[in-house]
Amino acid sequence: MRNHTLTAYGAPVEIVCQEEPTPSGKEVVIEVTRCGVCHTDVSIQKGYYDLGGGKRYEMAERGLKPPIVLGHEIAGRLIARGPDAQIGDDQIGRSFVVYPWIGCGICVNCAAGLEHMCLKPRFHGLQRPGGQAERILVPDARYLIDIEGIDPGLAATYACSGLTSFSALRKLGPAAPAAPLLLIGAGGLGQSALAIARAFGFQRIVVADISPEKRSIAAQAGAHLVIDPADANAIAGITGTIAGAVDFVGNASSAALGMQVLARGGVYVVVGLLGGEVTLSLAPITLRPVSIIGSLTGSLAELHELIGLAKTGKLPPFEIETLRRDQTNEALDRVRNGQVRGRLVLASND
Repeated sequence: MRNHTLTAYGAPVEIVCQEEPTPSGKEVVIEVTRCGVCHTDVSIQKGYYDLGGGKRYEMAERGLKPPIVLGHEIAGRLIARGPDAQIGDDQIGRSFVVYPWIGCGICVNCAAGLEHMCLKPRFHGLQRPGGQAERILVPDARYLIDIEGIDPGLAATYACSGLTSFSALRKLGPAAPAAPLLLIGAGGLGQSALAIARAFGFQRIVVADISPEKRSIAAQAGAHLVIDPADANAIAGITGTIAGAVDFVGNASSAALGMQVLARGGVYVVVGLLGGEVTLSLAPITLRPVSIIGSLTGSLAELHELIGLAKTGKLPPFEIETLRRDQTNEALDRVRNGQVRGRLVLASND
């Protein structure tokens, strides 16, 4: 099979021919039909995260080295199963989304159902081949979630952008929908979060983005208020009122905004990984008091919840643009340069 593969950090992906996967034990094979492209793919292609102050999180120094088959937002058809796979032959040919955040299976986090927090991960699109392969070997059928009735391109994005937004919003607590919410960034993640927040019952959703086009998209999608982060008057108008702020940008200016606007007892959740650093005055964290939480993707149980929510029809779809798999490098470049209105998804060429 012909897989689009990152062969060196900083380089375009290349087509590399590899052997067809053959399942054994509990393994299953998925023929990839859709694969989302996100900023994580761009960061992996670059090879590092910016930690601020001239420091970097170098992936090669942490054991992640090319060749890497990117892509962790994966939807496809089940085409083969190992002899011990916990899924019947009657499921062959059905469409599933793949939970990509697979852990070691034996550590404390994995035992608690938090495989995405595992320190020895086997994530698809990083340590394991991802959705820019034609077919992938999934270690266990329990990582497959049926998506019958959901557009496969949209379903693929639920494995990362949707799940990340869902998990971040859950961290605000059960009383959050009654209080004002700020979403920082109205790109693919922010649009996903807006749709999920509305499905959760949030009534007062403020969206901040530097792009007039993305603010317009957010307003049309049901945001209560859209603001430009550079508008001092708009920021002053919400300062001290926000119970929960979810930051899908994750740089110094977005972090400053998220923490500035919080009400007493507010929660700031940082998701984005554009990088940088901030200086914090510690006393106000206690005196206000506020919480700062990092959020990384989400659990298998949360993805089941999210797909279940989508199947109820309560989760409005957001904009998906589909490109062919042979346009992988174009898709990565467009995500890198911010030239995407919603989410980009690669489709099989057939």
